[in-house]
Amino acid sequence: MAGPGATPEPFLGGLQIRRPAALDAAACALLEAKNVCTVCTRAADGTIHAQPVWVDTDGEAVLLNSVPGRAWVRNVERDDRVTCTTVNLENPYEFLEVRGRAELRGREAGERHIHELSKKYLGLDAYPFSSADEPRILIAVVPERIVHVEPEAEDLDA
Repeated sequence: MAGPGATPEPFLGGLQIRRPAALDAAACALLEAKNVCTVCTRAADGTIHAQPVWVDTDGEAVLLNSVPGRAWVRNVERDDRVTCTTVNLENPYEFLEVRGRAELRGREAGERHIHELSKKYLGLDAYPFSSADEPRILIAVVPERIVHVEPEAEDLDA
């Protein structure tokens, strides 16, 4: 299912590799679903730090939420290069990789956003673990490279 602007590659072992220029409907569907994203950042010693997090999108960027001081947030503050991989929990053969630059969008946006994520992942209107000691921040990953791997349409019906 290649979306507009996507460049589909031949099916390989029942999988299609798409490289859309921007987040399209199929990519956004993975980010909007109740999937988990592994965000990868570069630690100060050069090693890769991988952290599973809740994920969302505004249609243009991958949206993440965290607390200042966490290792992956410190890494982003030092080096804004990020890779986000979101796997379809209903079909692990489908995944989306977004490489891009992280933008810290602030605490007020982060506080609003964590409640949206709480509704999505917990079914609660308010995030139950909010604390004044741990203000939330919104982090947007602006895509520079997108790869979407998905099964052939026929495989989904099998």
